[in-house]
Amino acid sequence: MPLGANKAAIMGVAGVSTGDVVLLSSQTASGDASISFTSGITSTYGEYIFKFYNMAPATNGADFRFQANASGQSGYNETMTTTFFRGEHYENNSIAVLGYLTGYDQAQGTGFQQIGVDVGADADQSCAGELHLFNPSSTTYVKHFYSRLSSSASSDYLLDNFSAGYFNVTAAIDDVQFKMTSGNFDGTIKMWGVK
Repeated sequence: MPLGANKAAIMGVAGVSTGDVVLLSSQTASGDASISFTSGITSTYGEYIFKFYNMAPATNGADFRFQANASGQSGYNETMTTTFFRGEHYENNSIAVLGYLTGYDQAQGTGFQQIGVDVGADADQSCAGELHLFNPSSTTYVKHFYSRLSSSASSDYLLDNFSAGYFNVTAAIDDVQFKMTSGNFDGTIKMWGVK
């Protein structure tokens, strides 16, 4: 059942001011290498929001990342141009900085894009946040996205991760995959459609 904007904000989809928001899919990883959303991304919705809950890697310091497939394609290697910056603050207050990271962006790259970096594997560490993907079914324009994730990092500091960019393809995007740079992970990802 569609939710109004106010109910959607209460249920965990903040920043939506108009239209209906519908929970389309929820997947939980338990020691899995990846989570893929291979159905439900259609022209029905102009925006898709992926929410991440307690994404916990098995490998200490792994990065959480994503890629997509254009319609009829495989391999999760679509061309994208991206940017990445983050704020960080150590638990002992020794470092507090905000900076752009050139090693985490892509200029017409086909790799997986980092959206949460250096995620710790301790029992009290993980990352959480959201990714917004706009108009993925367009066959005319590029597909823009942005994300923001908070991660408890491997050396006991907080990271506030910001990534944005676009898939430089005119074909529709209909598959999205999430995984760590190394090893398996636990966590839940929910996909919402916004009309």
